[in-house]
Amino acid sequence: MLKRIHVKHLTLGMHIHEFCGSWMEHPFWRTQFVLTDPKDLDSIRATTIKEVWIDVAHGLDVAPGTVSTSEEEAEAQVEQTFQQLDDVPVIPVPSLAPAPRDHGPTSMAQELETAAAICRQSKTAVASMFNEARLGKAIHTEKMRDLVEDISSSVIRNPGALISLARLKTADDYSYMHSVAVCALMVALARQLQLDAEQTRIAGMAGLLHDLGKATIPLEVLNKPGKLTDAEFAVVRDHPVAGWQMLREGGMVDGAVLDACRHHHEKMDGSGYPDKLVGEQIHLIARMAAICDVYDAITSNRPYKAGWDPAESLRRMAQWSEGHFDLQLFHAFVKSIGIYPAGSLVRLSSGYLGVVTDQNRSTLTAPWVKVFYCTGSQLRIPPETIDLSAPGCTDKIAGREDPAHWNFPDLIHLWSGFDFRTTHTH
Repeated sequence: MLKRIHVKHLTLGMHIHEFCGSWMEHPFWRTQFVLTDPKDLDSIRATTIKEVWIDVAHGLDVAPGTVSTSEEEAEAQVEQTFQQLDDVPVIPVPSLAPAPRDHGPTSMAQELETAAAICRQSKTAVASMFNEARLGKAIHTEKMRDLVEDISSSVIRNPGALISLARLKTADDYSYMHSVAVCALMVALARQLQLDAEQTRIAGMAGLLHDLGKATIPLEVLNKPGKLTDAEFAVVRDHPVAGWQMLREGGMVDGAVLDACRHHHEKMDGSGYPDKLVGEQIHLIARMAAICDVYDAITSNRPYKAGWDPAESLRRMAQWSEGHFDLQLFHAFVKSIGIYPAGSLVRLSSGYLGVVTDQNRSTLTAPWVKVFYCTGSQLRIPPETIDLSAPGCTDKIAGREDPAHWNFPDLIHLWSGFDFRTTHTH
């Protein structure tokens, strides 16, 4: 049985199932271990992580009367919030004009080919920028403008295509494609917030450049599969300031982009880093970047952990402490990519399993789903794409499924039509 508790209630002998925060907030890449070392307990309490999930079936329970949340209670709270998002109006950022709607929407299938080409071009350009940064060369960000425009145009036509493809990373290209993915997510969120065209461009540029400081982290530290030492963790946490300094020295004059680079690990309650800013002390673009950065990080495969399913990732982020993200922006983010983003494995009320292929603009709870497996017969069936919002459709999503449990080898191909091994490499 899992329980979510505050870190102040952690004791030796408890089995830590999961940290309620992104991997960049603590030195323990590995989760699901019994806490036996007092130094580890001190290290956890010294981080910005406020809550953890413990498994009382494999370790000690909390003391009687200690406040905790069960897995069922946490899930019910999130489900209630997400189901209500269809009825939550968009609250535009004050004083900013609506963005022009000059690109007609396209279907996921139509946009995927173009998005794949943009991903390949973007990876090359960003890899070159990171390599120049590692060599200590000045960063000329004006080269990135056309790249941001290409990414923005694709996102405007269909947000799910490029965002979903950019999530499919190898360990070798993670840093580069993470920048591309966060750029796309920032553009989608900016559009949801009805930021004007210039602010949307700035948001995209901030997403593309936010993690430039990681070029200063040795690869053996960045990709280390075990627990980081205190010195290694300090190096990792220095990357926002390092990136900010690089951009300033390279002539980046846009304050919002600089701010997002330095402050995308700040939290609303002041427990973030490097400057422990609180609430609206954190620039809007930086608050947006904090959400987009974490979402892509936790949905991506890394050398030390497998990425979480997109829909599951949103629910875990929603369960983190209220002081982590700007809640209004987080809800707008969910609306921008869907409660069940493309690539999410879901179970329908009919008993079929399917993978989400596209969103419906009219409702968050009824996306397009490609069904391919019957749980009743435990057999594959010919794939069929269903619009759950269509008149007369009686099927609906009954819940999420863990891809790791089912281990379908062709899950990516089912929703994208691509072989992951060739999507970014050719």
